[in-house]
Amino acid sequence: MSKFKDTYRIESTRLPEYDYSRGGYYFITICTHNRLNLFGKVEKGTMILNEAGKIVEKCILDLPNHYSNLQLDYNIIMPNHLHLIMVIDYPIKSYKTNSVETGLRPVSENKIIKPLETGLRPVSTTSIKYHGISEFVRALKSFSSRRINELRNKKFPPIWQRNYYEHIIRNDKSLYEIREYIQNNPLEWEEDEYYKQ
Repeated sequence: MSKFKDTYRIESTRLPEYDYSRGGYYFITICTHNRLNLFGKVEKGTMILNEAGKIVEKCILDLPNHYSNLQLDYNIIMPNHLHLIMVIDYPIKSYKTNSVETGLRPVSENKIIKPLETGLRPVSTTSIKYHGISEFVRALKSFSSRRINELRNKKFPPIWQRNYYEHIIRNDKSLYEIREYIQNNPLEWEEDEYYKQ
C-alpha cells in the first residue's frame, strides 16, 4: 500500500485556514485537459469562440442564476483555458417585523396595550446555503462538459484538467492588474504560458 503513497498527489495551492466561501474577489484560471485547444482560436488578437467555447461562455454567464452569492466580474475564454474574476457576496442578514413592547405599563393587571409592530429582527439564514469557489468551479466544469458532450453526441476524453488555479484578490491595485491581464490575454496569446498551437 505504501508503494504509491503520495506519488500521484498534487499539492494544493489553497491556503489551509482560509474560508473560500468568504466574501471577496477571486481570480480563477481553469485549463482544458492536456491543454488542448478546444474552445476556438485567436486571430489578430481577438478570441474567436467555436461552439464548445460558446457553450462555456453561456455556462459562465449562467452561474449567478444558480448561486445567489456569486457575481461575475471580468472573464476571457482562450483556446485552452479561461480566466475569470468571481465575486462572492458577503451574506447579509435579512430582517422581518417583530413585536416590540411600547414600554407603557397598564394601570390594571390585565394587559390592554398591544405590542406595537415597529422593529425588525434577524431571520435565520441557516436554510440559505452560501457556496464557495470550489462549488462554482465544479458546477461550471460539470454544466459545460455535459453540454459539450451533448453537442458532439458522444463522450469525449475529459474536457477540463482536474484542478484549477485561484488567487485571492486583496486590493484595488491587484484587481486592476488582473483585469488588464484578462483583457490583454488574446493580444498576447503567443507569449502566454498556456499557448499551444
